[in-house]
Amino acid sequence: MRPPILRRLFRRVASAAALGLLAATLSTTAAATPAAAAGGLQQVTGFGSNPGNLQMYAYTPAGLPANAPLVVALHGCTQTASAYYTNSGWPKFADTWGFSVVFPQTTSANNSLSCFGWFDPAEDTRGKGEAASIVQMVEYAKQQYGSDGRRVYVTGLSAGGGMTADLLAAYPDVFAGGSVASGLPAQCATSQAAASGCQTGPQKLSPAQWGDKVRAAHPGYSGPWPRVAIWQGTSDYTVYPANATALRDQWTDVWGIGQTPSSTDTLPGNTTRSVYDDASGNPAVETYSVSGMGHGLPVSPGTGDQQCGTTAAYFLSAICSTYYTGVFWGLDGGTPGGGGDQLPAPGGVRATGTTDTTVSLSWNAVQGAASYAVYRNGSKIASPTATTYTDTGLTAGTAYRYTVAAVDSAGTAGTASTQVTATTTGGSTPATCYTATNYAQVTAGRAHTSGGYVYANGSNQNMGLYNVFVTHTLKESPAGYFVIADSGCATG
Repeated sequence: MRPPILRRLFRRVASAAALGLLAATLSTTAAATPAAAAGGLQQVTGFGSNPGNLQMYAYTPAGLPANAPLVVALHGCTQTASAYYTNSGWPKFADTWGFSVVFPQTTSANNSLSCFGWFDPAEDTRGKGEAASIVQMVEYAKQQYGSDGRRVYVTGLSAGGGMTADLLAAYPDVFAGGSVASGLPAQCATSQAAASGCQTGPQKLSPAQWGDKVRAAHPGYSGPWPRVAIWQGTSDYTVYPANATALRDQWTDVWGIGQTPSSTDTLPGNTTRSVYDDASGNPAVETYSVSGMGHGLPVSPGTGDQQCGTTAAYFLSAICSTYYTGVFWGLDGGTPGGGGDQLPAPGGVRATGTTDTTVSLSWNAVQGAASYAVYRNGSKIASPTATTYTDTGLTAGTAYRYTVAAVDSAGTAGTASTQVTATTTGGSTPATCYTATNYAQVTAGRAHTSGGYVYANGSNQNMGLYNVFVTHTLKESPAGYFVIADSGCATG
């Protein structure tokens, strides 16, 4: 990651001899020259304007048909594209299941430890720096390899994991899924100074606040969202397990589902998998907690169908994370997130009216639908046969999130609609207004930052730059939901 991480690692080494070995290992790796073509790994030049000064390496199995999926795999600090190609296991499944893999590489010219800039708004935001270079690699692969633009996925370890989360937030229209291994939630830090704090313990934000950081990365985008796998060792003292929890909170909130798992099971390597289903009952977010594992990507050397990779620095023997990630995405030929043929999502979902205790909804009919499933805050509440529904017994002055899925004659729910939020009228608590600088609003917990800008909690309205020179009035109603009210703030 960044130098503070390595200093923390050095302090944790038990003896001077071990310290010398670790320092020598990291020094040798950090000084590595750009990855040379290794076996089937080939360097690609001229893939675009490359604003992030990255190098592109790619592996494409022989005879790969057009419209095959594409995986982008991001190495960790002090690593190279060649090391990730050799140890991660992605080439094995590219051959088995049929897809291309792009291995972006940053170098010490960008960062002294060859870390991707997951903490730098000039590198990890939409249209900027390294993030833009990676998307240019995707476009190159679509044109040159015939990769299917609907099935592009990104995965990464450590700093590469942090960049993966940022890419999923900034480019949800590019990536259908992601996998973050020992990484950070999207936009956890927006400066190098804040990076170390994220690693050891991210901010204690609510799921909605974490979700707002994703929504702010591509304002106006309303889905579909990427399916996200989260891998974390319980004994990781470089990127602490609290980051996996924050990632879980962030992406379940983006999907509009709760933080209670739909199911939990045990996998090889002392791994616990928790699955969080979307409104259609298909996995949207999965967490994989590897008991006793430190900082690294879990691999499982061997020739078995569910084994992969080789052990090396930060490639740790436990379980083949690449296999389970690929199955989660549907690279093995299954439907991403599970399920079979599905009815499409209903369009035009909207709230047609509210009272203090009800919300009325309507949507467009879906051909082949025998009924519809209506979900409130991620939980199914009704199965109407019509294209309208009124939700009753609600609390006044409260915001509710709704999605709708078409259900076929066999009872299978299709893809969930875009989420719509409706707020009931009334409420016993009057609105409260706060006038303060953007800095003070953030400090007081009424707003949050992303990419150097401030956004009101709840409404996610852009308040401008994060400083003490910009002042806004925020109106709070209902509790925890703030809107800009500079022109006047009635509190009755």
